[in-house]
Amino acid sequence: MSLIVQKYGGSSLSSPERIKEVARRIARTRKKGNKVVVVVSAMGDTTDELLKLASQVSLNPPKRELDLLLSSGEIISSALLSMALHSLGEKAVALNGSQGGIITNEVHTRARIQRIEVERILKELEKDKIVVVAGFQGVTSENVITTLGRGGSDLTAVALAAALKVKLCEIYTDVEGVYTADPQIVPEARKLRRISYEEMLELASSGAKVIHLRAVEVAQKYKIKLHIRSSFSEKEGTIVE
Repeated sequence: MSLIVQKYGGSSLSSPERIKEVARRIARTRKKGNKVVVVVSAMGDTTDELLKLASQVSLNPPKRELDLLLSSGEIISSALLSMALHSLGEKAVALNGSQGGIITNEVHTRARIQRIEVERILKELEKDKIVVVAGFQGVTSENVITTLGRGGSDLTAVALAAALKVKLCEIYTDVEGVYTADPQIVPEARKLRRISYEEMLELASSGAKVIHLRAVEVAQKYKIKLHIRSSFSEKEGTIVE
């Protein structure tokens, strides 16, 4: 039985129907005999909407409270996805960053993960549950909520894969992989079947939004293979290794 880490972005979870479709995809993975840990982003444009709300009540919101506010988006996604899995007859549990053991430094809005205490996740997996972890967030040693910055859910997923000693992390997004150019701008752009960490780092640093730069750095450091693929298709995506 394999342990698989999957990450689903905001576009994959942007509506109740899409959340239910993601749940069905996860259930299919589970029925193949795999244990599954899922990391989720906030639904659609939730993070931008929360930032807008904050700006409407404060010209300069305290970063501690901003982190507390923004972390709620991923918590909502994790709870809803867990509910959808339960409705399919799957055992699942939703965990926020703190419950998932993600310990960070104290730099608000752009915290760095210091370590991941995986005991709670392993305990839930032993109960044969699908574990759904809220991405993008963690907690300090003083139990203060932090966030990891834009794209932080990618980092959460790859860091969890490293902590759980998993060698493959599936990153589900709204495109079918990594392309030679943005396919929405350049129609003749072609999908790459494989790409090296170095090439992916170069693309990420030059603005490609398919995966977060720090997530690729962690994947390279711990030799975690990444499979970047679409949550709207069964097609194979791009392997980063």
